[in-house]
Amino acid sequence: MTNIAVTTWSLEQTAPTDLLPADAPQGDVRIVRAEVPSPEFSRFLYASVGGDILWTDRLGWTYAQWREHLERPGAETWVAYDRGTPAGYVELSPQDDGVVEIEYFGLIPAFRGRRIGGHLLSVGTARAWDLADRWPGRAPTKRVWLHTCSKDGEFAMDNYLRRGFKLFDTKVEEERVRPTPGPWPGAYPA
Repeated sequence: MTNIAVTTWSLEQTAPTDLLPADAPQGDVRIVRAEVPSPEFSRFLYASVGGDILWTDRLGWTYAQWREHLERPGAETWVAYDRGTPAGYVELSPQDDGVVEIEYFGLIPAFRGRRIGGHLLSVGTARAWDLADRWPGRAPTKRVWLHTCSKDGEFAMDNYLRRGFKLFDTKVEEERVRPTPGPWPGAYPA
């Protein structure tokens, strides 16, 4: 196995007014909350979105680990559908003191470049800001943050900045390259 240098950037918003929403894309694109925790569906989204950008940290999770993660109070998954087909997702992870992390966000490769990502990030960020409205007893959101890295899609950082996120930390670390479950060789044009 080989190693690669990976740069990780952490970004944040500290007020709901920081969000600069993207326009909704043309066509039948809907963003729906997956209200029933489903390890199978969440693993499908994770592997399908991250297969070509080397997301590997959750591949070894057991069914029980997925279920426990999804059943945390305040944890939410919002899924973008293009004409009824899952196109991508955003996963909100509640933290202490009114902090919400956008833990995962992305599109399945076949849906990239269609203006769905900006809209999905806008909706997901807005849902992070109003998370307490859906979870009684949760402190109102004071900060929404996320990280992206040099392995992510070429337009990821630009999308975050265009949505009003501000950079607050940068790290470079060596990471072992691990095999991913996809995409299938030749499935997507280069």
